[in-house]
Amino acid sequence: MKDLVSIITPCYNSAEFIEETIHSVLNQTYENWEWIITDDKSSDNSVEIIKNVQDSRIILIESERNSGAGHARNLSLEKATGRFITFLDADDFWEPDFLREMLGFMKRENAELAYSNYARCDENLVSQIEDFKADKDVTFNNLLKTCRLSLLSSMYDSKRVGKEFFPIGSKREDHVMWLNLLKKIPYGKPLPKTLAKYRMHAESVSRKKTNVMKDQYLVYKDYMKFSTLKSLYYTINWAINGFLKYSKIFN
Repeated sequence: MKDLVSIITPCYNSAEFIEETIHSVLNQTYENWEWIITDDKSSDNSVEIIKNVQDSRIILIESERNSGAGHARNLSLEKATGRFITFLDADDFWEPDFLREMLGFMKRENAELAYSNYARCDENLVSQIEDFKADKDVTFNNLLKTCRLSLLSSMYDSKRVGKEFFPIGSKREDHVMWLNLLKKIPYGKPLPKTLAKYRMHAESVSRKKTNVMKDQYLVYKDYMKFSTLKSLYYTINWAINGFLKYSKIFN
């Protein structure tokens, strides 16, 4: 029996893009998956689009109130039954071999956590800057200075590390989650293949580094319990690395 993969997706007013995301999952060459989508009280027709898809592997949870992506992911995680956990936001895209390649790599490398390259695209999925490269083992210590793990291109083995939930209240909940996971294991392994596409929206909070400096500082101060000086040190490193991450614009 092939291992079951649980795909975790939060959805909020994603009607413009979610059909492409749905097709990218349905087109996966690895078929033993469950996809748990939590709609975070959308006001558009996202839920209608999801319900129109006839596939028993898709499980839709409709949240009673809008509580943010972290809470929505946690609701999905609570329902997840797969050994392997991976994430896909409702506007992102996987290449057809994403699940097969990631799962095969994790088994060959005996990895508890793995991540791949991903393309950084505009809203039409056209590459805008150099692909993000999965080029080194990721550890707790190097993840403090820059978040190399992107949700759409990562997978972990919940049988070996347990489910890792997202903190409520942090606007940098994905970084906190990965740091907490890497406290449990020595490293995550890189798969240097581009297997996913990330949409970079013009208004994306993740691109506006000056707006999230305080939130990133709180990752270290409140969640990692570092001193003020140590928290400032890692916040500055994160900001510098964040600038470099998006600096290579194609001509």
